[in-house]
Amino acid sequence: MNRYGPIFKTSLVGRPTVVSTDPDFNYFIFQQEGQMFQSWYPDTFTEIFGRQNLGSLHGFLFKYLKNMVLNLFGPEGLKRMLSEVEQKACATLQQWSCQETVELKDATKSMIFDLTAKKLLSCESTETLENLMGSFVAFIEGLISFPLNIPGTAYHKCMQEEHEAILKRREDPNSGVTWQEYKSMTFTLQFINETIRLANIAPGIFRKALQDINFGGYTIPAGWAIMVCPPAVHLNPAKYQDPLAFNPWRWEGMEMNAASKHFMAFGGGLRFCVGADFAKVQIAVFLHNLVTKYRWLPIKGGNIVRTPGLQFPDGFYVQIMKKHQRNA
Repeated sequence: MNRYGPIFKTSLVGRPTVVSTDPDFNYFIFQQEGQMFQSWYPDTFTEIFGRQNLGSLHGFLFKYLKNMVLNLFGPEGLKRMLSEVEQKACATLQQWSCQETVELKDATKSMIFDLTAKKLLSCESTETLENLMGSFVAFIEGLISFPLNIPGTAYHKCMQEEHEAILKRREDPNSGVTWQEYKSMTFTLQFINETIRLANIAPGIFRKALQDINFGGYTIPAGWAIMVCPPAVHLNPAKYQDPLAFNPWRWEGMEMNAASKHFMAFGGGLRFCVGADFAKVQIAVFLHNLVTKYRWLPIKGGNIVRTPGLQFPDGFYVQIMKKHQRNA
């Protein structure tokens, strides 16, 4: 970027490609989906995901499948699913509390995958889930990479207070999370957004120019590929002060439920990820039960490598204990 600027051309997999780290151009690309740009991925991607994956479909078929998924993972579907999400979180935490240590990232990936496979594929078989999980791990490496809110830190205290306040407002303290309670988790959603900003789940989002494109003095020929680069936007110090720092408070007063020029972790435009709210609900409900019912102790690992997302090469092992339970 320092050498070539925010928009530059290169070659990826033998194809002329424009790389964009410019938030205005990225936003323009997403808003012109299906008119000036079209979703496109290299052959190596489509060989893994399949030729008929959602990212490779266009027009009526894409809209039809997207609406099908939205019926499941849209607001009304999530309201119906909320108790099931909480049951899975509670069962998982109970299981973890019976183990000496848990490798947090792998265990959390498994929890999320089990529920997602059940809802999308109606998959109940443990053996089938394990086989599918082996194929799916590479795609969700960055999904859950939030720093564990270590007791004593400011953001742990804020989250603890928020969730304890939810419990105090309930007529029945043992009842499950309601949709209204989920929507009231302001600080938790700030925490999640900051996690997603740093995790950079999608290091590159691909499009193809359907016609010659003129933007900001650049001309992109029809047929050329464009790679939108969200990490360059999410880690831009001109927008995010001290961008490598984990700071949930930076989201105070900001819109957190949609894509913008400066936040595109779930894409944007017509292809904004239909599972974005589902992911946030799972994390929020999991955190609610974690901070109100359990405590934890880091055991080993936790070293971070940026690739550009967050990776834990040594894992992150913790001990999970019920609040009344003493250390082993």
